[in-house]
Amino acid sequence: MRMHRAFLPFAAATAWLALTVAAPAGPSTKIERVISPGGIEAWLVQEKAVPLVAIDFAFEGGANQDPVEKPGVGTMVAALLDEGAGDLDARAFQDRADRNAVELTFRAQRDHLHGSLRVLRERLDTGADLLRLALTAPRFDAEPIERIREQMLTRLRRETTNPNDIASRIWWRTGFPDHPYGRPLNGSLESVPLIVRDDLTDYARRVFARDHLKIGVVGDIDAATLAPLLDRIFGGLPEKADLRPVPPATLGSVGQKVFVELDVPQTVLSFGGLGIPRKDPDFIPAYVINHILGGGSFSSRLYREVREKRGLAYSIYSYLLPLERAALIMGGTQVRSDRADETLGLIQAEIRRLAESGPTADELEKTKSYLKGSYALGFDTSSKIAGGLVQIQLQDLGIDYIERRNDLIDKVTLDDVRRVSKRLLDGGFLVTVVGRSQAQGEKRQGG
Repeated sequence: MRMHRAFLPFAAATAWLALTVAAPAGPSTKIERVISPGGIEAWLVQEKAVPLVAIDFAFEGGANQDPVEKPGVGTMVAALLDEGAGDLDARAFQDRADRNAVELTFRAQRDHLHGSLRVLRERLDTGADLLRLALTAPRFDAEPIERIREQMLTRLRRETTNPNDIASRIWWRTGFPDHPYGRPLNGSLESVPLIVRDDLTDYARRVFARDHLKIGVVGDIDAATLAPLLDRIFGGLPEKADLRPVPPATLGSVGQKVFVELDVPQTVLSFGGLGIPRKDPDFIPAYVINHILGGGSFSSRLYREVREKRGLAYSIYSYLLPLERAALIMGGTQVRSDRADETLGLIQAEIRRLAESGPTADELEKTKSYLKGSYALGFDTSSKIAGGLVQIQLQDLGIDYIERRNDLIDKVTLDDVRRVSKRLLDGGFLVTVVGRSQAQGEKRQGG
């Protein structure tokens, strides 16, 4: 059994604290492009003040590479990568990681499989070797497979009574019924028992390759040291991935409301509509608009109308989700069941008002000031910086994006946000309602 961090030996626990120390970095951080002798590229931010190296990476092909009849394969692969590799079984692999305070994490998302390594500089060789083994020689032994399978099934059973999980699953299934985006990331109670070892090895063989690999590195390491390390970790992977083609996704059922009966004290409202692609010139104005609508927590219009004025919900939010095959705007809240319809009406009215009239000049200036001033908070730890470097590469924004980003925000005009408000918010939303709401005329589904 893997030892929980709370019960690590003192020396390892002390080392673990070093992995969470804040790095003195910000939007002015210098990024170096490092190319290994074997041609593998990484973006590097040197930070010698903390004796830590953080490596984040992502492969194209996440849950969208799951077999049609077996959603959950990518999630199971991610959960098993540190459960034995090479000549190390699960116990030996995790013991070596724990003794050297090496943290390895992996997670499958809709379009990518992400991973990370966090390790003290003095233990970098051990951490690099464990990561190399996990990616190039995962064992997928029978005992860990069954253990992880049971953990996934336990989680899925819990989700059948969780209104947030039900709302999310129904939203994606309804919005993208014939697309990989409509399948559950973590699989289903029906699909997870069907997954066999060959599914896992086939997924790893097809997805783990160098041609769609993005890497961000932060910490006490220079370019000369990093370059050969990249080949050491990733050089044994195939040159090209063998990805199944994934078509563009079209959001369906826009304008519909799907109601799921569930006997819970609070009703969950989830809503989503078409957004704006990340590389579209209108994305930055859309980002500003979303902050005004529901992305600004205490300062947003939805918060003011739903929470501040009427006390209907503790929190309410919206966010932009630019996926590889679809761009979305999403949001949600939890409300008392007998006020769910009233709350949904307020949300829809506020969206219409913003679509028709756009933000005020005062809202625009305050939002721009906040978004520019708060940007540095996304770079206050090594982990955040490494993750940000990978995300910028995945979105193909350019190595100078951090330096340019605030200028892009600053250039957004009132005409821009009024025009883009209509484009972003006037297309309608698919809504899922999970709880005891008794509204009429709703399409009803099971969870």
